Amino acid sequence: MSEETTFRLIYRSRIRIAPQQRPAELGKLFTTARSNNKRAGITGALLLSDQRFVQTLEGDEARVRSVFATIERDSRHDEVSVLEAGPVDGRAFPHWAMARVSQDGSAPDTYLIAREASVTPATSRGTSERQEAVLQVMRQAARGPAPVV
Repeated sequence: MSEETTFRLIYRSRIRIAPQQRPAELGKLFTTARSNNKRAGITGALLLSDQRFVQTLEGDEARVRSVFATIERDSRHDEVSVLEAGPVDGRAFPHWAMARVSQDGSAPDTYLIAREASVTPATSRGTSERQEAVLQVMRQAARGPAPVV
């Protein structure tokens, strides 16, 4: 892959965190993920629904695959399936070490600041056409069967 080419992996999984434990567990998840992703040069977005995680990871292929291998072993979810994996022409989320996005697109997508016990919104921003195309795949995956790629 050339320097301009980015590797993107999108997966979805079933959340195994009990609803009453989600604020604390998701706070830990965001804190760790943001730090690790920033250090590894990985960007992306995470969509949470009542029952699913759908996440996009972007960056160097070896690093994305390494992070994904760790994610696959995480006991906070199961039924992990890759929706898309391959080279793309540039990052959709170049400044998002980790961002939570709305499930239905009705609310603005929000960068989050993760704290020890909770996940707190920081700022709301609009999305670009490139981001919206990826977010649409993520939202569809959260609603129903995996799209055929």
